[in-house]
Amino acid sequence: MNWQDKGAAKVAGGLAIMAVLSSGCLKTEEFPATPAIVFKSFEFFGDSASLVVSFTDGDGDVGLDESDNAPPFDTASTYYYNLFIEHSEKINGEWLVVEFAQPIHYRIPRITPTGQNKALEGEIAVAIDPFPLYITGNADTVRYSIEMVDRALNRSNRVVTNEIIVP
Repeated sequence: MNWQDKGAAKVAGGLAIMAVLSSGCLKTEEFPATPAIVFKSFEFFGDSASLVVSFTDGDGDVGLDESDNAPPFDTASTYYYNLFIEHSEKINGEWLVVEFAQPIHYRIPRITPTGQNKALEGEIAVAIDPFPLYITGNADTVRYSIEMVDRALNRSNRVVTNEIIVP
């Protein structure tokens, strides 16, 4: 090994040691224990659509396993689901909530991280199939309101999509 190779190896070794030492000094993300969501996007795919929200949760208790079926997560409970979507239509300039026989609720799978820092940050994409789900007649514009609930039953903020013109 010549002196240039030895010098490069020392620099690389020094950088590796500095990276390891400084990684202990990096600040970990901290979020409130109550989940927070932000509307990201809505995309059409022919007769279906995708709704995407980003989320944060400080204690990482987002999602449910199939085994999470005892109260309050049993099938008779509102909290069997943990992502709630409300469909609204704009008719004569006024937004009207449409109540479906089967509400638009989803069960997000458990995504609790391992390790000491339980803070979560990510995105959730929901398929709306078929799209539009329902149009009451005169509406050509819809929007969705979204909320999520964590395992401690902390309810997130409610976000609303932009106006969506139905093709």
